[in-house]
Amino acid sequence: MNTTIESRIEKYWDERSEDFSRFRRLELQGVSAKIWQEMLTKDFPAGELKILDVGTGAGFFAAILAKLGHKVTGVDTSSKMIGEAKKNLRELNLDAEFFKMNAQKLNFDDKTFDAIVTRNLTWTLPDVMAAYREWRRVLKIGGVLINFDSDYGDREFTRGDNGAHAEVTDNMLDECTEIKNSLRISTHVRPHWDVKFLVSLGFKVQCDYDVAPTVHVDENVPYDSVPLFRICAELRG
Repeated sequence: MNTTIESRIEKYWDERSEDFSRFRRLELQGVSAKIWQEMLTKDFPAGELKILDVGTGAGFFAAILAKLGHKVTGVDTSSKMIGEAKKNLRELNLDAEFFKMNAQKLNFDDKTFDAIVTRNLTWTLPDVMAAYREWRRVLKIGGVLINFDSDYGDREFTRGDNGAHAEVTDNMLDECTEIKNSLRISTHVRPHWDVKFLVSLGFKVQCDYDVAPTVHVDENVPYDSVPLFRICAELRG
């Protein structure tokens, strides 16, 4: 049976949703939650913001930002991930909206959001250029895009050197690698490529090339050993 890459990605994250959600709950309850909050929001505009959490997963960023009083909308291609996000925020008595939606084609008006945040998403998108253009479209002038991601292009996913996949089946590891290898973003050197492309879209970009030593400090949560970059891109007028 032939399936599109989009449906393969959705199926993969549906199958990962419960374990992924468990790890994110551990982070929210642990020592790194406050560190993530500071790293996430340090370049935000002032005031109460309307924020889009793209690839919200189990709602980790949504929970952090809703707790600060921001109005958060989370989107994800995985229905089961959206279900986990709703459940997690409900248990924390926090308010946010969640929708199943394609990150590359958003159902929002132009200039809707003050900030867009995303974590570990862009490496698994079929068309990152389309995504960045779309996120620019829905971002207000002066708004910021905060993207945490890693360059997995030449990496093979194994249990031995990748703690985040410690409990994933062999078939799921193979599927993750096959999906990753089929994506154009895996051919680029990152985050250099991202910075260059975002500048071409009119963003003013700052980049921290590895924040993993700062945020991956919770011994109860499995992390991989790949550098985690942080891009802060401000949309100029």
